[in-house]
Amino acid sequence: MKDKGKNKKLNVLKVILTLIILVLIGVLAFVLARNKVDEDEKTLAYTDLIKEMSQSDVEKIEMTVGSTTVKVKMKDEEEEKTAIVPNTEAFIELVQTKVAEGNEIELIQKPKGTLQTIGSTIFSLLPTLIMVALFIMLFKMQGLGEKGKVYDETERKTKTKFDDVAGLDEEKEELVEIVDFLKRPEKFVKMGAKIPKGVLLYGKPGTGKTLIAKAIAGEANVPFISMSGSEFIEMFAGLGASRVRKLFEKARKLSPCIVFIDEIDAIGSRRTSNSGAETENNQTLNQLLVEMDGFGTEETIIVLAATNRPEMLDKALLRPGRFDRQITIPTPDLKGRLEILKIHSKDKCLSENVNLESIAEDTAGFTGAELANILNEGAIIATKRKHESIENDDIEEAVKKVTVGIEKHSRVISDHDKRLTAYHEAGHAVVSQYLPTQTPVKEVSIIPRGVAGGYTLYKSNEDKYYVSKTEMKEKLVALLGGRAGEKLAMNDISTGASNDIEVATQIARDMVTKYGMTDSLGPIDLKGKQDYEINLFGDAIGDKIGEEVKKLIDEAYVSAQNLLNEHRDKLERIANALLEKEKVNESEFNEIFGE
Repeated sequence: MKDKGKNKKLNVLKVILTLIILVLIGVLAFVLARNKVDEDEKTLAYTDLIKEMSQSDVEKIEMTVGSTTVKVKMKDEEEEKTAIVPNTEAFIELVQTKVAEGNEIELIQKPKGTLQTIGSTIFSLLPTLIMVALFIMLFKMQGLGEKGKVYDETERKTKTKFDDVAGLDEEKEELVEIVDFLKRPEKFVKMGAKIPKGVLLYGKPGTGKTLIAKAIAGEANVPFISMSGSEFIEMFAGLGASRVRKLFEKARKLSPCIVFIDEIDAIGSRRTSNSGAETENNQTLNQLLVEMDGFGTEETIIVLAATNRPEMLDKALLRPGRFDRQITIPTPDLKGRLEILKIHSKDKCLSENVNLESIAEDTAGFTGAELANILNEGAIIATKRKHESIENDDIEEAVKKVTVGIEKHSRVISDHDKRLTAYHEAGHAVVSQYLPTQTPVKEVSIIPRGVAGGYTLYKSNEDKYYVSKTEMKEKLVALLGGRAGEKLAMNDISTGASNDIEVATQIARDMVTKYGMTDSLGPIDLKGKQDYEINLFGDAIGDKIGEEVKKLIDEAYVSAQNLLNEHRDKLERIANALLEKEKVNESEFNEIFGE
């Protein structure tokens, strides 16, 4: 941490020093230009000076030893003028001759000053100094500089272990072999096995790709060199490839070691035509391919890379012999989320009433980074509320803050808008209650959060890997329940359902074009295809897609209206409770339904 702070201060000082130099150069250029204009107005040609001396109009001449510039004071003028003499010795003799002839010219010869000498020397050397500074900067940029950090600098090893990584049991087992090879390579070599050149970790942001890479280095007890893909690319051509070479030179010196390249898609994306900035990216990728192929058998270097866009990577990078293994780092399941919450809650002051199992159930689909953020937000909320420890309500508020947004009690809402929002959210909640595949309602509120005027939260107590057609159709009904509630109660509709309609349309489109869930079109993948590809299925295929999407939306909207008409009393009771309390929790909601 100290080294990082020191490097940060040095970088700030470099920036400030560069700015100061640029400002000084600008000021100097301005002064020189201004002086040049003034000098042009006060400059006397040498021939004119001789003429003036012959006419006895010169009163005084002042010159500095070693300088060809002289100052001339005319008899009828207050300001002095300057003149350039080609030969100072010949000029002095000429002046002395004019004086001998009777001209009253005062000749003053001054010795050269030390400060003036230093100033003229510096000024003459300034262009050379600037060029030298630019060359030094370019030379430094060709190396890694502060990039390619080795963790920890003092011990040259990272302290992260597999015990610090939760929710990735199978993935850790897959990577134990890498650790074993780094610790005891001889038993694999004896069997004739070759060291894996690289392992690609890919998954959503925040799933723990960087963390598990550090844990591998920590378990293997070897140096861990970390660098981001974007650090290879600079505005100067050729530096990317140079930095790749420098990185692997460092790795060979520290062998056995692990090289970790985060966000490798920045340099590993598919190669395209060699034009413009693409040339630099292609050169950098080519150098990386060469380096990964060029490891000697005696070099124990493993390249770990992380990305959340594996489809962007060049195929040459993914072939065996470069990245031999590709491991998906998924979002954690229920068990994994609970383990992650336990790890991140170790340094938190949790109350006894905090139920981590319940939090894990309500956060299906959350990544490890998001779970850590929720506990941190819970600690901040507990501090604001002046609690002695983090309560369960603090963490639940943190979940809502992260997923929906901040509550806005100060926003002034008209009675009409409040009533409209109440029926909209009640429509969502009541419709969902009568749809078997939808999860139970946890909370309904008409207090604005984020960009939403209100919200309906659902319990999420299981991890889903597949979604059925019935579930997707009922999801459409639940989404359009808000619009149906507005229409039924207010006999009017509003813009409040815009996001619901957007999500519903996307789901219906995916059902038709991606999942093949319609009888008329069948199991055909039409999503993301070009026009000419879609037209292979017939000229009218676009019309059929539109008809099927509209049919799914229309059926869902009718189903939502029918459910609310059938259970109008529940709609009214939920809406009235929201208008009275602004928020209905799970127990209050179930009480209205007699559950």
